Amino acid sequence: MSTFIQSQLNPIILLPSPLTPNLRAPIQKALQFSPTLRTEKMQGSTRSPKKAAQKQEPYHVIHKLPPGDTPYVRAKHLQLVEKDPEAAIALFWEAINVGDRVDSALKDMAVVMKQQNRVDEAIEAIKSFRDRCSKQAQESLDNVLMDLYKKCGKLEEQIELLKQKLRMIYQGEAFNRKPTKTARSHGRKFQVTIQQETSRILGNLGWAYMQQTNYATAEVVYREAQTIDPDANKACNLGLCLIKQARYDEARSVLEDVLHGKFCGSNDPKSRNRAHELLEEVEPWQSEAVFPSTSEVSLEDCFFELMKQSSPSRTRRLPIFEEISPFRDQLAC
Repeated sequence: MSTFIQSQLNPIILLPSPLTPNLRAPIQKALQFSPTLRTEKMQGSTRSPKKAAQKQEPYHVIHKLPPGDTPYVRAKHLQLVEKDPEAAIALFWEAINVGDRVDSALKDMAVVMKQQNRVDEAIEAIKSFRDRCSKQAQESLDNVLMDLYKKCGKLEEQIELLKQKLRMIYQGEAFNRKPTKTARSHGRKFQVTIQQETSRILGNLGWAYMQQTNYATAEVVYREAQTIDPDANKACNLGLCLIKQARYDEARSVLEDVLHGKFCGSNDPKSRNRAHELLEEVEPWQSEAVFPSTSEVSLEDCFFELMKQSSPSRTRRLPIFEEISPFRDQLAC
């Protein structure tokens, strides 16, 4: 049985000073993993043994570890306590192979691999072993996969994964077929609706197209996102798309709406500062009539995968893209 598990079963006893050299090191090592005992030793606590026992939390609670002694638990100990990512990865692999909390093991291993700049391995691991995970874990794995694609700049893969997420929303498979889901950010829990998630995914899709300098398509996606759940960040991105297409009057109108507080998040200092910076880019063109050149963009090609359904009998396009049609005349197909 491992040392950290034994520490849960065998309570540490503070021996009276002076300690012999062969006992001092083990006791000090044990104390560094037990803040409660270390504090009591330093301050000479006068609490009764009964109260001290009530205050001391279990080892796995102190270090935010799952209880038990399995490959996954040992991997988490190496990751969070010992700070040994390579050894943790090896035990995460073992956990996956023996079927020990595979959902968490695969996700946590990919995160650790990303931290170790082993992004390609993490991507391959998720693709190869996600079929061993539960259906409920797939969305979380997709989110990890998206972060990995972003880190290594795989734009085509990002776009395809975002389209897949939109198809799942259309087919009613997102959020495990529930209207909302619980999300976490900075330790805070909150509810996310399907509409908010759709707008967020469209915003990410628009950003991916921007990275490809495909500003016309990004504009269409951002406009659609803003009709569902508008916010200041996406408005700034839409303004940038318009600037890149030399449509300065339209860009100015969108960015001024941010400064006038017409969007959720307009009071955020970062959004306001960004809107000001983009307006400064527009300012030199205020008195000039600039006409954009027509670019060859096929919305049919861009969104064919979004409209196509896996079932031949279902030929309806995604409802969230029904309003894209009016924008077709603005682009050369």
